[in-house]
Amino acid sequence: MLAYIVRRVLFIIPTLFGIMLVNFLIVQAAPGGPIEQIIAQMQGNAIEATARIGGGGAGDVGAALPAAGGSHAYRGARGLDPEFIKQLEKQFGFDKPLPERFLQMMGDYIRFDFGNSYFRDRRVVDLVLDKMPVSISLGLWTTLLVYLISIPLGVAKAVRDGSRFDSWTSAVVIVGHAIPGFLFAIMLIVVFAGGRYLSWFPLRGLVSDNWGQLPWWRQALDYLWHMVLPITALVVGGFASLTMLTKNSFLDEINKQYVTTARAKGLTRGRILYGHVFRNAMLIVIAGFPGAFVSILFTGALLIEVVFSLDGLGLLGFEAAVNRDYPVMFATLYFFTLLGLMMNLLGDILYTLVDPRIDFEARQV
Repeated sequence: MLAYIVRRVLFIIPTLFGIMLVNFLIVQAAPGGPIEQIIAQMQGNAIEATARIGGGGAGDVGAALPAAGGSHAYRGARGLDPEFIKQLEKQFGFDKPLPERFLQMMGDYIRFDFGNSYFRDRRVVDLVLDKMPVSISLGLWTTLLVYLISIPLGVAKAVRDGSRFDSWTSAVVIVGHAIPGFLFAIMLIVVFAGGRYLSWFPLRGLVSDNWGQLPWWRQALDYLWHMVLPITALVVGGFASLTMLTKNSFLDEINKQYVTTARAKGLTRGRILYGHVFRNAMLIVIAGFPGAFVSILFTGALLIEVVFSLDGLGLLGFEAAVNRDYPVMFATLYFFTLLGLMMNLLGDILYTLVDPRIDFEARQV
């Protein structure tokens, strides 16, 4: 097993490098980089200042904008001074060729030096640590509830395969899988968060404004109260596939020869299901836990964070993409990709812990 882990860890390096390279090239080819964002902001500020002064058209914009970058000033339709553009490019590192920029970025990331945000004037690590509690709360609660619902429901469906219970719960599972999580979140807001009908739950945020002044037990209740709607939206969209996976795994095990032998020996139904079938059927379910957590934590919660105004990693990544904040974009991509690859390795290790018969030593990566 140790040799397999070493091979997988070594395989992570080229995989991570390839993912970062592809995304780096795609982002560089996309229009509207950080320099363009700054220029657009300067133009917008200049127009706003001109409106306040009462000036005329676009030709007078330059007079309303203070000098930028020392002696250089914006001159309306003629654009920014080329020297000022060069200063911006040097400041953001765009004066270097693409290969050099990429290799320098990867060299910094290997040392976990993610630099500073372009537009927030803070270290990327500090930004990620600030947003992490929100995303971890969503990921942990959602993954826990999805497993607590899906595994018993999947087992019950497998035991009652073909019954009315199986048919009705399958309809519920299909509907839950068909409705996007963000759309269900909007419906929850409309119905339960003062959108149109009821005002039982808060519309946004992780805690109330006066959370710090509450006693500890009311802080816990306030936190859970704010988490009800976003967690519900995530769970409804996430339990369907795991439920069907659990059911199919159990059905596959129930039809095997050792189950027939156990019945012939007179073992009870519960002993067969939970003493023999459960362990074998849960292999793929348990081993998929790390990947499911990463998926919910860093992808599934993005739109939910936006809808409920939860200041987490998903919202941070969305704002970074909109603002072309490259350090935040690439640093979070690097961190999440590395975490995802490590979680896949952890899933294989869980396989061997659940079933020692599995041996990866003879397998190739």
